[in-house]
Amino acid sequence: MSEDCIFCQIINGEIPSNTVAETETAYAFLDVNPLARGHTLVIPKAHHERVGDMPAETAGDVFELVNEITPAVEDAVDAPASTVAFNNGEDAGQEVPHVHCHIVPRFAEDGGKPIHSLFTGADVPDEEMGEIAEAIRDAQ
Repeated sequence: MSEDCIFCQIINGEIPSNTVAETETAYAFLDVNPLARGHTLVIPKAHHERVGDMPAETAGDVFELVNEITPAVEDAVDAPASTVAFNNGEDAGQEVPHVHCHIVPRFAEDGGKPIHSLFTGADVPDEEMGEIAEAIRDAQ
């Protein structure tokens, strides 16, 4: 746990939350600054700043809870869909340095766009795509 982490404080009961679900290793609660009704966050109980910092078992537990509650979030607010996303690092828009997954209920008329609309896109030549894939494989 991190003393100055707001999510660790929520897990410790120092800050109240609207709890949605809880397991031994993961915790889900409503976002206090929701992008939509039912916007839910799922976090590991142990403090990890980025996705790659979590042990594989913890990551699996977090995603298992995401998988379990996403349909319930949608059902609770009559949403036909949802956006499920991690902002991984400050440059990606992560505002709280504790891994958290957003489950944002979506509606046809909400004005939201697909994730590809966040970026202008990159023109990456085919040969460079192969090099990048190889570099990713080598970095594992």
